[in-house]
Amino acid sequence: MRALKMRLGEAFLRAHRLILETRGRVVVTGMGKSGHIGRKIASTLASTGTPAFFMHPGEASHGDLGMITRDDVVIAISNSGESDEILAVLPVIKRRGAKVIAITGRAQSTLAAEADVHLDAGVEKEACPLNLAPTASTTATLALGDALALALLDARGFGSDDFAMHHPGGTLGRRLLVHVADIMRKGDQLPRNSPGDALLPDAIIEMSAKGIGMTAVVDAEDRLLGIFTDGDLRRALAKSDSLKGVRVGDVMTRNPITIAPERLAAEAAQVLEQKSLGGRLVVLTADRKLAGVVTFHDLLAAKVV
Repeated sequence: MRALKMRLGEAFLRAHRLILETRGRVVVTGMGKSGHIGRKIASTLASTGTPAFFMHPGEASHGDLGMITRDDVVIAISNSGESDEILAVLPVIKRRGAKVIAITGRAQSTLAAEADVHLDAGVEKEACPLNLAPTASTTATLALGDALALALLDARGFGSDDFAMHHPGGTLGRRLLVHVADIMRKGDQLPRNSPGDALLPDAIIEMSAKGIGMTAVVDAEDRLLGIFTDGDLRRALAKSDSLKGVRVGDVMTRNPITIAPERLAAEAAQVLEQKSLGGRLVVLTADRKLAGVVTFHDLLAAKVV
């Protein structure tokens, strides 16, 4: 890989510029093991902001060449640079006007000579003890493809939000797309009491009715003053035999840890994992009004954790 790094020079920059400036898509093609690597490169390009797909070179000569337009860039992969299936369709690709980037292990090969840009993925020896099975060469090709994809990602200013939009169905997409406001409990689901008239029995009834082991203590404008949790209840019981006349405002937890509704749900999960909050987190607006409560169960249900 150190030797490969030394070859990321002018040819790599030209390939990068060619793809960045194209008005079409990137079409990756390769036969055998090179094809498997090509599929992965096409997938990585597509998921990081460069529209790309894989075209099987054998099928290309039976109609799939119709996928290619003059605005496209073709990345043709062949370790030998002499794959019959690729060389058979190369003249038609060039006649269409599409640009060709070749990734080969032989700079003197036919494919390298006919390409607009050649990227050298040659290795001294395969990892295979027989020096036959494509191993080191496929790794070098994959590294080149990944380097190209990431250089394009950086040039396009492709960020985590863009990445999430390309991966909405996976865990990563959910972690990047789901916000606290999307999954928090709100409205009638929220346990709340006011400190002036709420006695502990009232708070306990509210906690039990909403089933999340706490109640928010708010003023007349719904601004958070504190929270009363089952932990606060145990501490209050340890101090007094009778809690009938105790007001919830006198035993609540003031200034609890909170989170804003626009924050990522993954951030809420991180806070809950790092702090001992009983598996729930109060959600406040910028003016400290109660917006909701998010629990670890809510995060699990949303598949954020």
